[in-house]
Amino acid sequence: MVAPSGAVGFALLAEARGWGLFNILAWPPWVEVLLALLVLDLAIYLQHRLFHSAPILWRLHRMHHADLDVDVTTGARFHPIEILLSLGIKFLIILPLGASPLTVLFFEIALNVTSMFNHSNVRMSPCMERVVRWLVVTPDMHRVHHSILRRETDSNFGFNFPWWDRLFGTYRHQPEAGHDGMTLGIDEFRDEKELSLGRMLAQPFRNTTNAVGADPGMTSAQPQPPTPDSGSKERD
Repeated sequence: MVAPSGAVGFALLAEARGWGLFNILAWPPWVEVLLALLVLDLAIYLQHRLFHSAPILWRLHRMHHADLDVDVTTGARFHPIEILLSLGIKFLIILPLGASPLTVLFFEIALNVTSMFNHSNVRMSPCMERVVRWLVVTPDMHRVHHSILRRETDSNFGFNFPWWDRLFGTYRHQPEAGHDGMTLGIDEFRDEKELSLGRMLAQPFRNTTNAVGADPGMTSAQPQPPTPDSGSKERD
């Protein structure tokens, strides 16, 4: 609850001090709310891409991707340091924008609800899923993002709105092996012992050579038996 309440608290401070565009200019409330939601969601999309592209940030974010069985709990599996950095990024958006506390509260609730939803195992009919994924990120759309293949991991970054991926060319309709044949997780952390709380919290500070079962004398994680998805690349 620290991150959502922190963002709302900062919005209250900005409103009280008159900081930000919406606290200076008198715009129609519905315009302010709509623009604030779009800008905040775009910021989360760009933040997500940044955490994939910068090696030091990927070390924090890979805890989220190390889950071997993506379900609703995966939507809450983020490293505490990543959560604090994400909160700071929200501050940097709220400050110049002047988003109202009510809008920020709504966005935080929506972000957490959609994170639970698009990491869940909810199944929809293909016809319904094709329609819904134009409005919100669906489980099938986001599951591709948790593929072991880097080219699939670096796609479908959206949480709330699915349009940013289409707009910026990071949208992938389906995994190459299909949802039933797709391998989830990360090459370096495939031992179930890596799912313990202590090892997950320590992931950012460990070399991949220190993964369970890895040979300390090797320069990369222990090679896994060949799988249809064994062509993935190392991140670090």
